[in-house]
This record gives sequence, structure tokens and C-alpha cells, in this order.
Amino acid sequence: MPQATGSRTIQALQKTGFILRRQKGSHAVLVHSQDLSRRAIVPVHGSKTVKPGTLRSILKGAGISIEEFKELLK
Repeated sequence: MPQATGSRTIQALQKTGFILRRQKGSHAVLVHSQDLSRRAIVPVHGSKTVKPGTLRSILKGAGISIEEFKELLK
């Protein structure tokens, strides 16, 4: 499982067509511009990395594989 901060995770998701819908406190809500059923809620806690289980859940909701996410981080 790759390690990424909340900000890097958001940047990677935006490369695939996700847009930032709103942010309240430390959580950002992103939706896909073409398919509104694809949604991701990303915790943004400064320079802390997103925990592996949380990241897996984010990617599942976004419909993105771990391998695809690794490529997006490059």
C-alpha cells in the first residue's frame, strides 16, 4: 500500500477527474465530474499520511485500484 498525505491523495484523485466539492474542518469531499456516484472523503491532517485502511476505503469509493493510484502519485 502506498503512503500519501491527504493533500497528495487529493491531487492524485483530481488527475482522474475528481473535483473538490467541499471541505469542512479536516475532511475534503471529492466527487467525479462524470459520475457523481463516485465519491471520496479524504482526511487532511497536515503532513500526516493517510492510514492504509482509510486509503483503501477512499480508493474503493473512488473506483480506483491501488496500482492505478501508485501511478497517479508519480
